[in-house]
Amino acid sequence: MKEKLQQIKQAAFAELQTPDCDTEAVRVKYLGKKGELTAVLRGMGALTPEERPVVGQMANDVRAEIEAALTTVVAAAKEKALNDRLVREKLDVTMPGKCERVGHQHPLTRAQREMEEIFIGMGFEIAEGPEVEYDYYNFQALNIPENHPARDTQDTFYITDKILLRSQTSPVQVRVMEKQSPPIRVISPGRVYRSDALDATHSPLFHQMEGLVVDKGITMSDLKGTLETFARKMFGDKTEIRFRPHHFPFTEPSAEVDVSCFVCGGKGCRVCKGEGWIEILGAGMVHPFVLQNCGIDPEVYSGFAFGMGLERVTMTRYGIDDIRLFYENDERFLKQF
Repeated sequence: MKEKLQQIKQAAFAELQTPDCDTEAVRVKYLGKKGELTAVLRGMGALTPEERPVVGQMANDVRAEIEAALTTVVAAAKEKALNDRLVREKLDVTMPGKCERVGHQHPLTRAQREMEEIFIGMGFEIAEGPEVEYDYYNFQALNIPENHPARDTQDTFYITDKILLRSQTSPVQVRVMEKQSPPIRVISPGRVYRSDALDATHSPLFHQMEGLVVDKGITMSDLKGTLETFARKMFGDKTEIRFRPHHFPFTEPSAEVDVSCFVCGGKGCRVCKGEGWIEILGAGMVHPFVLQNCGIDPEVYSGFAFGMGLERVTMTRYGIDDIRLFYENDERFLKQF
């Protein structure tokens, strides 16, 4: 039996010295529950009482030597694998690094952020609302009942008879007036939808920024001063504004608002099409019916509202002549901003 133990030890050492040795297989083969060393130990019952301690001690020594050899081989294999990896994955720190492409804000986002900063500086807060809206908030609460002609110009996408994609951000103003008592001073930027054919100046999806002020003693002069301040900060200190009478169902009186061309200073050029003025928004005093619909007493409070297309302002600001450029994701266009 002693000779058998020596043979097991020599055979295990021989296998551990072979290249690409499977150390786990060697451990199972010689030291496992069904291994060769265990088989020898099971035969110790046939030994004399004097031989058993000697063979037992020898078996323990052989086990310890094989385990030590296994530990050495495993450690050497791990070290070799690490060294091979270090060589294989060697990093040359003198090589130039890869340039990470960093994007920038879309021109619409840039214009919106700038407009928000202007109005925040005048004491406005930003209010947001759902793009999927009730017909009541999008039309009825804004003094546009069913079959009103104004609905034709804001033909939008209906989900059901009473739910639609908002055609303007004015519903946000209604929701603010329902929940908040005057004084109110908010702007509401966001996406809106109308069933328009896509061309150079129209899109079924575009962006608006609307503003609302409600308080005691608000007049048309407050509206004019607010819009004049905005125009001069957005388009230049020498910018002038012009009000032209118009009709909106939710404001009375109402006006279209033009700004003097910031390119030619009002003399007439390609940007303003020779007129010296550029139309950018609509505005007016909040209609008493709208205030009543929102639970605000028009005998006590008054207010003004305005709304502008973000695309139109951005196109005016940068001299862009086609709204489709904003949505085509052409880097040749976007890199200019």
